[in-house]
Amino acid sequence: MNKPVPTIGLVSLGCPKALVDSERILTQLRAEGYLFSGNYQGADVVIVNTCGFLDSAKQESLAAIGEAMAENGRVIVTGCMGNDAEVIKAAHPGVLAVTGPQQYDAVVNAVHGAIPPMHDPKFDLLPPQGLKLTPRHYAYLKISEGCNNRCSFCIIPSLRGDLVSRPAAGVLYEAERLVGAGVKELLVISQDTSAYGIDLKFAESKYRGRQVRAKFADLVRELGNLGAWIRLHYVYPYPHVDEIIPLMAEGKILPYLDIPFQHASPRVLKAMRRPANQEKVLDRLAAWRGMCPDLAVRSTFVVGFPGETEADFAFLLEWMAEAQLERVGCFKYEPVSGAKANELANPVPEEVKEERWHRFMQAQQKISANILKAKIGRKTEVLVDRVDEDTGQIVARTPWDAPEIDGNVLLAYAPNIQPGTLLRVRITGAAEYDLIAEPLKAAA
Repeated sequence: MNKPVPTIGLVSLGCPKALVDSERILTQLRAEGYLFSGNYQGADVVIVNTCGFLDSAKQESLAAIGEAMAENGRVIVTGCMGNDAEVIKAAHPGVLAVTGPQQYDAVVNAVHGAIPPMHDPKFDLLPPQGLKLTPRHYAYLKISEGCNNRCSFCIIPSLRGDLVSRPAAGVLYEAERLVGAGVKELLVISQDTSAYGIDLKFAESKYRGRQVRAKFADLVRELGNLGAWIRLHYVYPYPHVDEIIPLMAEGKILPYLDIPFQHASPRVLKAMRRPANQEKVLDRLAAWRGMCPDLAVRSTFVVGFPGETEADFAFLLEWMAEAQLERVGCFKYEPVSGAKANELANPVPEEVKEERWHRFMQAQQKISANILKAKIGRKTEVLVDRVDEDTGQIVARTPWDAPEIDGNVLLAYAPNIQPGTLLRVRITGAAEYDLIAEPLKAAA
């Protein structure tokens, strides 16, 4: 009688950087012959990759661990909350093991202890790009770990350490494999993407017979030669970012920057200990749009930070009206255990946070609606994410929209259109966040 193949379940919480960690773990385990289950009952052991950035995220992680324990009973915990092993074990004493973020070997060893692999690794069991948790047509490309910034509201450096950049060749060869496997869009991520390579002193590494520096602009330029959509996330507005805007204007990379501004009031930003020269941001945005009129900027903001006054909030709204950002998210400030911001005076009452959040979102909704309305009549390329025959709808995205966080383009159903298809479309309508379009012809 054949021995059953060991089977793993996975729950992955948190940001795209954690998702990449989960993919690395899955890839290693699949190389060793493990199979994967989409439900608790079919798994011999369940890995829960946790988030520990906010207290609410920790509660979500504890709840996910509890659900896995109740449904399966054999659980290995990893990820950012793994640094709070005592808290996890106090809440769920039956977990098999707890490891911290980026501790891939420790997770795999814990799996080995719980359910040994059947045989030695056979790497031909794997696709060349490894295993992915995203749809086949897009993938996250992590270029570094950790962060050198010390923002007062953030504990990422204590969770993931200081900046550790990957050599450029390693990043580029991984990107090649992904594109070769059919990925149409690479989403470049890290904690501070524009700081890439600083820790390596921009050291060169050999890629396809030539030396490539581990430098932000150099890496982006190389990625732009791969023939895929290249989307940049978590980019701080340092002066050297100016170098990549011409690549957007040339169509080498997408005209899109995800910049975590967090606020606009100089007083609040000082309390947040944010990097980069915020006073010149509006001038820099204007210069970028002068070089690349199609540039879309997405950002996130925090309202209700300790000490934020009504004047600070009014300054933020005025700044937003001038900045005219294309895509914006907003969060109500939430204390994070271990963050320096907890020591700040004058916390903002919850009802004030709520009221400011609504005012902020209403203001941004008007900005977004006007920006999208101006796109009616334009022709653009879109990437299809979903095709739903039942609703008769195709859901796609423009170059100005990242998956999961930004808007969609809605098209009428058409046969032979699959997720991952690139289409040329004409925009025919707009709402607050989404566009309506009609296809012209398939581009790929």
